[in-house]
Amino acid sequence: MVEIKVERGRPTPEELAAVVALVQARAAAAGAEEPEPSAAQPSGWSAPERNLPRAMPRPAAGAWRMSARSL
Repeated sequence: MVEIKVERGRPTPEELAAVVALVQARAAAAGAEEPEPSAAQPSGWSAPERNLPRAMPRPAAGAWRMSARSL
C-alpha cells in the first residue's frame, strides 16, 4: 500500500478521491502492460521458414572475370 501525503493546501475529500483514483488507475495500467511469461521462444535455427526453397541469385555478366581480379 502506498501512502499519499498532502504537502500544501487543503484539498477537499472529492479532490483527494480523484487523485487516489488516478494513481490507482495508472498503477493498474502499468501492471497490465507487463507481458505474461510465455513458453520458450523457438530459436531462428528451428524456424520453419528456413526449410522453404529460395531462388538462387544469378551471377551478373562478367562475374567469373571479376572474381579473379585482385583488389
